Amino acid sequence: MDEYIPVSGVVACHICPRRYYFERSEEREESPRYTVCKQVSAHLGELLEPEEIWREILCVLPDAPAETRELLDGCISACRETAWQRPVQTDLAVESDLLGIRGRVDKVFEDGTFAIARSSTAPRAGVYGTDRLRVACYVACLKETLGRAVAGGYVEYVADGACRFVEPQPRDRREMLRAIRAAKRVVAGEIPPRPLRAPCDGCPHLERCTAGPRRLSDLFR
Repeated sequence: MDEYIPVSGVVACHICPRRYYFERSEEREESPRYTVCKQVSAHLGELLEPEEIWREILCVLPDAPAETRELLDGCISACRETAWQRPVQTDLAVESDLLGIRGRVDKVFEDGTFAIARSSTAPRAGVYGTDRLRVACYVACLKETLGRAVAGGYVEYVADGACRFVEPQPRDRREMLRAIRAAKRVVAGEIPPRPLRAPCDGCPHLERCTAGPRRLSDLFR
């Protein structure tokens, strides 16, 4: 495999391949919200000690803004209302040679299922479409990495103390394959067309996108 597509890239191409084209080479900083949710998730299934988790957050993100502590307390309060499994392994690097994708699973449980931690609020029911796509990608990667079938995985909406199980369906796997193909075309240097219903509101690349992206080689013609 020449170049693996990160699962985050697959999701980005599902949302808008043109935006992935613009952002693929950019370094993205971790948000304080994600740092908090990720660190709380690491302690789920055991006694939640706010001060211990706060020290860990400051170690990961020394310049955490003041409101970060309030978010931490809210996450802990919400998560104490839910029963959580304890993982047998965390932050497991996984990949699929067949699909050419790779990523990192937040948790793997003894029964073979897994979990990914999210910083977004939970939907009223089920999970977001992008999270179904993430789970589908990780199911495929875990099957090859661990050599056994994986039925599905959990999505932890840590800020709301919610944990939802997802078993990918054929439509999810079709969406995954389409997004992987789009990502591979971007990596190959193709400029993807704008989706018919592109999520342009709030996109930082709107002006550049509507003007049309240009290849470096175009500048020398």
